Amino acid sequence: MTNEIAEIVEKLQLLPHPEGGFYSETYRSPATLTDMDRSLMTCIYFLLTSENPSRFHRIKSDEMWFFHAGSALTVHTLDDRGHRENQLGLDLSKGELPQLLVPKNTIFGSSVAGENNFALVSCVVSPGFDFADFELFTRQTLLEWYPNEERIISQLT
Repeated sequence: MTNEIAEIVEKLQLLPHPEGGFYSETYRSPATLTDMDRSLMTCIYFLLTSENPSRFHRIKSDEMWFFHAGSALTVHTLDDRGHRENQLGLDLSKGELPQLLVPKNTIFGSSVAGENNFALVSCVVSPGFDFADFELFTRQTLLEWYPNEERIISQLT
């Protein structure tokens, strides 16, 4: 871990996330959806590094990503069209966007290119995130569903 990454982890009080990277919940709405017993919204800081990507997972809520700092981040999705890459960053001329929606029930993971690079983002989940809705995938399961996507599945499982 570089000094810059270590400083961000310390200053933002980030902890290891089960899917990879580091996070800290910064907001959980006190308002709830009574039919789901969920907060209306949650927000986290999320730091990913070249060596510590976000592994393929899905949640049951929409997740909006906002880019803050570092290198561009690729959000990888798997669906009936196969593997797709979405670039999150600030260089619009390269097709990067500063925010990205990952719709509910989408299988996705994220990576930072290069060595010793990082991306700092915020993720807003609505209805609010709950680990009960979090599903982390094994390589074997995803290869059964997406046999033509071995390279990215091997990278993010």
